[in-house]
Amino acid sequence: MEQGINHEILQEICVVKMPFGKYKDTVLADLPISYLEWFHRQGMPPGKLGMQLSTIYEIKLNGLMDLLTPLRGGKVSYEKPKTKIYKF
Repeated sequence: MEQGINHEILQEICVVKMPFGKYKDTVLADLPISYLEWFHRQGMPPGKLGMQLSTIYEIKLNGLMDLLTPLRGGKVSYEKPKTKIYKF
């Protein structure tokens, strides 16, 4: 059985809010990496919340936040951004 990305977990990370602590009522995907690093060092909470925090920690640590862009209503553009031309 092949196991891929669980889309439900990614969707939940984009809407579920932190239930306690310094960042109470902050969407899990918006938690700062420093807070997630602290949890990683101290130990993630048990249960589903711990799994969600571990997932967003790995996403942020590996620079994969673009995975969440479509789930958050944003558009993903793979075009190279135009560079500004400066005239002196």
